[in-house]
Amino acid sequence: MPADLAVIGLGPYGLPLAQAAVAAGVPTIGYRTGPETGPLSPAELRRMLSGGFRQTTNAAELGRVRTAVICAPTPPGADGRLDLSQVETAARTLAAQLRPHTTVILESPVHPGATEEFLRPLLEEGSGLRAGRDFHLAHSPSRVDPGSRDLTPAGTPKVIGGLTPACTESAAAFYGRLTDKVVRARGLREAETVQLLETNYRHVNIALVNEMAALCHDLGVDLWDVIRCAETKPFGFQAFRPGPGVGGHALPQDLTAHGGRSLRMVELAQKVNSRMPRYVVKRGAQLLNEHGKSARGARVLLLGVTYKPDLADLEGTPAQEIALRLMDLGASVSYHDPYIPAWSVLDRPVPRADALYEAAADADLTILLQQHRTYDLQGLSVKAQLLLDTRGATPAGAAHRL
Repeated sequence: MPADLAVIGLGPYGLPLAQAAVAAGVPTIGYRTGPETGPLSPAELRRMLSGGFRQTTNAAELGRVRTAVICAPTPPGADGRLDLSQVETAARTLAAQLRPHTTVILESPVHPGATEEFLRPLLEEGSGLRAGRDFHLAHSPSRVDPGSRDLTPAGTPKVIGGLTPACTESAAAFYGRLTDKVVRARGLREAETVQLLETNYRHVNIALVNEMAALCHDLGVDLWDVIRCAETKPFGFQAFRPGPGVGGHALPQDLTAHGGRSLRMVELAQKVNSRMPRYVVKRGAQLLNEHGKSARGARVLLLGVTYKPDLADLEGTPAQEIALRLMDLGASVSYHDPYIPAWSVLDRPVPRADALYEAAADADLTILLQQHRTYDLQGLSVKAQLLLDTRGATPAGAAHRL
């Protein structure tokens, strides 16, 4: 069966889209733009393949589909700008094969204006076709919640913004096959800015509760009980919870690097969240000191080193900096994570604890960084000599909370 959809970029944005399309019965091919890793398990990938999904290295196949979605990653560059090099590679590859009447959609996170000012010229110059006349061009911000069992693509509204009203409708017709609700933005820039707002909203609110965590510790207040009570308010409040830092692929964006104005609150939030690994190490060292031990020579066990629970993804994980800072203090660091069989920090292999409870009992300090479902936190709190819980996941009084 010929493919109807080409997903270009098979990383954290592309693979979930391809999975949703296959589940909806859309014949789909995938084309890589780089050495990408996605959030799907081997079992999920096998189900996709049995459902007809194909990965291809033949660029000619990109010219045989009705819809092509570019999902290439856009990591931050050294200058603070989003690195659009993989988007450029994808665009040039697609442009050489692009046929009239194809719908091209960009899902990669980009700064407002990039779809029209960066992607459009690449597609037009490489194909000889004109966007809005010969092919449809749209942007749809990715709304992936990796590892979530509750928030499925079908139940997550999809925002669409096109170069022209016809472009919007063509993209909406495609996404209408995958989701129960399509939301039409006024245009490309509005759709691009949706992702900017959503991502920055998350980081700013996490920064707020991270600041509250430090404040409440100083005041002797149980922040998790405060949040539990506050989230009963039916209006004007959404619960966020502190943690050891913020990881993942959705990074906060300050438009200064792209010629826009500075988002001062986002800049401050980045500073607050980037300090959390240092704060975790400071709290760990204080706990050791309070129990008559020094960080130098202490055996420290890190539990859960991925950036998100129940997901084998280390992108931006704060565990990296926490382990490095502990090592710099002279601690002997090991880790346990059911999803990560081997882990290194700056090319320094970190020993993996195979016997979890024995390792927790042997460690001078155990730090819970990620709350994987497989962890019996009640049992761990009993076994561990000293447990620092950065997620507020253990029963009240069973551990020292962040």
